[in-house]
Amino acid sequence: MTAHARPRPAIWVAGFIALLLFAGFVALGVWQVERRAWKLDLIRQVDARATAAPVAPPGPDRWPAITSASDAYRRIRVSGTFVHDRETLVRAATALGSGYWVMTPLRTARGFSVLVNRGYVSPEQRRTHARPAGSVTVTGYLRITEPKGGFLRSNDAAADSWYSRDVAAIAAKRELGRTAPYFIDADRVGTGAPVGGLTIIAFPNNHLVYMLTWFGLAAMTALGFVIVVRNERRRDGR
Repeated sequence: MTAHARPRPAIWVAGFIALLLFAGFVALGVWQVERRAWKLDLIRQVDARATAAPVAPPGPDRWPAITSASDAYRRIRVSGTFVHDRETLVRAATALGSGYWVMTPLRTARGFSVLVNRGYVSPEQRRTHARPAGSVTVTGYLRITEPKGGFLRSNDAAADSWYSRDVAAIAAKRELGRTAPYFIDADRVGTGAPVGGLTIIAFPNNHLVYMLTWFGLAAMTALGFVIVVRNERRRDGR
């Protein structure tokens, strides 16, 4: 190629592809920056709710507005009476092994029931665990319902087989009437079964790694194109 020759069409094609890749990688990197900021803010909000003093559970007037973003893991304290003959066992995999969550309706003095996850029991304890009578006070975390079922397994209300804590389905099956659309993960009480206090509050936050990856790919794309152009110029004697 002479000094006055124009770049080959291949260079223009490579440049166009590199520009598209660069813009795409930068856009993905910026998206991860925004996602990281959102996740950090979510973690701060949940930490604030989870460490605050317990409050009364949201009543019927607030039920339509309850969301995971604004209410999950809020500390709750409620008094009432357990209805043990309508408890539900939900399959659970915990640090203590495979077993069941004991979901027991609590009738409150405010005219509604709330499902309480009293904790974990092993298969051997499913019929022998403690069932406190009379008025009780429960302290724990507000949890959002888990509809339909677990991973690869669906709840089967007809067979009374449960793989997730689906509040609406359990309340309908047990004919609980007016029931809060959330449940409460109870703190541990005593040393026997059920074993409460197993709530895990953790949010994966890999957005910094993803962000650096996308921006790194953008930089590599730009550098690669510069190297291609330099090699092309050297080959043509420019």
